Amino acid sequence: MNRTTTFPRRFYTSLHPFLADVAWLVWHRAQLQLARTQLTPAFRERPMLAVTAVNRYRYCSFAHTRMALAAGVSNAEIARILNQTLDDCPPDEAPALTYAYHWAETDATPEAAARERLFCEYGVLRAGAIEAVLRMIRMGNLVSNTFDYPLFRISGGRFGATADDERHNPDH
Repeated sequence: MNRTTTFPRRFYTSLHPFLADVAWLVWHRAQLQLARTQLTPAFRERPMLAVTAVNRYRYCSFAHTRMALAAGVSNAEIARILNQTLDDCPPDEAPALTYAYHWAETDATPEAAARERLFCEYGVLRAGAIEAVLRMIRMGNLVSNTFDYPLFRISGGRFGATADDERHNPDH
């Protein structure tokens, strides 16, 4: 693997955004609890995999692949989600996956029209539950990448990056 010059994934660059994310999760814990009743386990895992696919978070990719399998999502469907393909996804979940990809691509700042479509499609409770799941996975992703960043820096890029990071790094 070639060494990269810059860390290729998003991570927390200071304590403030991390604390803001923790505060959001604490203040919106009711939405997280609703996600357990409003969304099936498979429905919860699919958007988490979508966010992970966009941002290439290695630890969450592994963990949520296992959780998705346990929730009944097939290996083939997991591979399609991680390849950002909506083929054969449950039709009632396609809007949530499309939103999850957009949400991750915009670093958790989706266009107002996209958010409005989510709320029109699923209603306030389910859409809020979907957004809570997206926030939770994003925080987990950023925390894990924040641990990889110093490893990457100290090792001169030898550790903390993956082969997938190399393929997506514009420096090569």
